[in-house]
Amino acid sequence: MANAQDTDREEGMSEEQDARNFEEFWPVYVRAHRQAVTRGFHVCGTLAGWLLLAAGLALRSMGLVLAAVVAPYAMAWISHFFVEHNRPASFGHPLWSWLADQKMVGLTLAGKMGAELKKCLAEE
Repeated sequence: MANAQDTDREEGMSEEQDARNFEEFWPVYVRAHRQAVTRGFHVCGTLAGWLLLAAGLALRSMGLVLAAVVAPYAMAWISHFFVEHNRPASFGHPLWSWLADQKMVGLTLAGKMGAELKKCLAEE
């Protein structure tokens, strides 16, 4: 017997899979990142990834370039599995998920992600 949280997760995954474009995907992505801690993990992982990429390119280190790819996903997945208790969107839509993560980090750094979350939750 599924509990309400499992049902919400399944419905969110269905919405994600039904998205036909980024505009439809974005609100689903935002709702999958309701917890501030989850968004914090994403911001830290994404910024670390960009710093590792820059360092890897500057130092010509393939290890750092590889870490630039692994670190953001590791941080994001940890937050989804242990904080948000849902499935990362990168499994279903890797490119849209990457783009949405960049957008979310930008909005967070600009102090606008809280308002965006409220807007997307109101559309639910």
